[in-house]
Amino acid sequence: MSWTFYKVAPEWRRLDIETRRKGKEEFLAILDEFRASIFLRTYSLVGIRGDCDFMVMKAAHELELFNRLEGELNATGLGAYLERPFTYLAGLRRSLYLPEAAGGERHGAGTINPGRGGKYLFVYPFVKQRAWYKLTKAARQGMMNEHIAVGGKYDFEINTAYSFGLDDQEFVVCFEGDDPHHFTDLVMELRDTEASAYTQRDTPTFTCLRQPPAKVLELIG
Repeated sequence: MSWTFYKVAPEWRRLDIETRRKGKEEFLAILDEFRASIFLRTYSLVGIRGDCDFMVMKAAHELELFNRLEGELNATGLGAYLERPFTYLAGLRRSLYLPEAAGGERHGAGTINPGRGGKYLFVYPFVKQRAWYKLTKAARQGMMNEHIAVGGKYDFEINTAYSFGLDDQEFVVCFEGDDPHHFTDLVMELRDTEASAYTQRDTPTFTCLRQPPAKVLELIG
């Protein structure tokens, strides 16, 4: 999986309307072309963060598809005015701490579950302290049971993808739901769990508003 955050250069909004329209159409056409081979969702961050304007979440079986997609987006009229201040890469696999992950199944590849498609996606990279891995499996399991129980109290779909060996962080964590206030409540309660003492880094945090691609590009100006 890949989460790519884009920032539009100010010069883009100074272009004439026709040039911007053509650049957006080219960008949308590339996204449509790749939908047959890549799982894609688009999110707006306009008015939410100052360092990025939109995000494209992608999933595929081959990294080469991400490579080709970004290369073709670069060649569009809009792509010439885009920066990528943040991008994260991770792989899906079964969690070590969930009951269904027992035995050899935990080494199997994950699958993409589109879910219900909540209004918001909350995304952040995550790194555990090294001391966490010195604990026994039983100790970690106990703390994660508490962590999972807290998460289950709230109406969010939670997905954790693994970045070990692929990117700088250890995990990319996503919460999908409809109420930012409830997400704040969830994070506040998770901070009181024992496992949170072993968190080294869980920033930057992105609040992403799900929008169709055309609307995402409309909002950039």
